Amino acid sequence: MVHGEALAELSRLVDDTVDAVVTDPPYSSGGMVRGDRAQPGEHRKYSGSSAARTLPGFDGDTRDQRGYAHWCALWLAQCHRVVRTGGAAVLFTDWRQLPTTTDALQAGGFVWRGIVPWWKPNSRPQSGRFAGSCEYVVWGSKGPMPVDHQVAPLPGFYQASTPRDRDHLAQKPLEVMRGLVRVAPPGGLVLDPFAGSGTTGVAALVEGRRFLGFESSAFWAAHAADRLARLPLAAAAGDQPALLADLAGEAT
Repeated sequence: MVHGEALAELSRLVDDTVDAVVTDPPYSSGGMVRGDRAQPGEHRKYSGSSAARTLPGFDGDTRDQRGYAHWCALWLAQCHRVVRTGGAAVLFTDWRQLPTTTDALQAGGFVWRGIVPWWKPNSRPQSGRFAGSCEYVVWGSKGPMPVDHQVAPLPGFYQASTPRDRDHLAQKPLEVMRGLVRVAPPGGLVLDPFAGSGTTGVAALVEGRRFLGFESSAFWAAHAADRLARLPLAAAAGDQPALLADLAGEAT
């Protein structure tokens, strides 16, 4: 885990060193313009219970759709540079930002490969409306994907409830993240530029992958680092400082 802003930290990595990017960026949903995004705030948006409303907030969730598209294209272009040819980029979005996210993925240089729904059985019902019970995983690859990818076929649909006992307001279910990190080959390096509470990292280590995460919040970076350090399989990730130095092209 590295405490740092995604674009700055991505710029330090050398080309073709990452097997897959798996991330849940702050996708600024809910409004077309900046004023719309000022309300209702991340707590009201992400917290369905009084307990969740006590969780710390997070930054970067107030961009309008045009700003979000341009920002995503910037960091996805950096991800495209550091991902190996044939490697994947996998990122979450919801229905409002779905068109924007698919455009940004392609603007960043990736070949758009599809959309994977995540259905949440515990989503909040709304009278007279269709339930907004799905979020979506947009994914693509850096160029063509090899036929022999050392990875078993992956499902095109995930079902899991939003975690009841979660640390982060936007925390994703571990079972979903474990499925997504399998897009990287065993032993491969999974990068999460928006690591939050570290669930992607937990999933990667449990699934026998290595992990590198960036997080701009000092609080969440420390929380994620502590969470990963307490994993029995954390040693499988190797020497993280040395790994980071290698990826940055520095002498170890």
